Amino acid sequence: MSRPSFPPGADEDTPMFVISVAAQLAGLHAQTLRGYDRLGLVSPGRTAGGGRRYSMRDIAVLREVQRLSQEEGVNLAGIKRIIELATEVEALRAQVHALTEELAAAYAAAERAAATVHASYRNELVPVRQQTALVVWRPQRRR
Repeated sequence: MSRPSFPPGADEDTPMFVISVAAQLAGLHAQTLRGYDRLGLVSPGRTAGGGRRYSMRDIAVLREVQRLSQEEGVNLAGIKRIIELATEVEALRAQVHALTEELAAAYAAAERAAATVHASYRNELVPVRQQTALVVWRPQRRR
């Protein structure tokens, strides 16, 4: 499946479709989209005049709502919870990714710092011949 092309500066989160076009793209009635908006299943952008503008991501959510409802028999409250959990999982994955990158950068910085310290010691070390000596110590008795 090919990716849709967006106008310059737009992406899948850019609100660009009026409700009638969004309804047609999602295969739903415009009144259904209004109801889903009221229930919080989808939150389209708004124009200055209050008109709804749907993004490609909104269209995908609407299609998923329809699929869950019709094919899986999930009620709207369940669908809302599924969407909330999916959004939370997506945010947590992004956070794990960011923390993993941060940790990798910290490890790399620690390795560089350790290498710098080790490099500075090399100039100060003096080789010493290995000798084996045995020293016997006998404490003197105190008088």
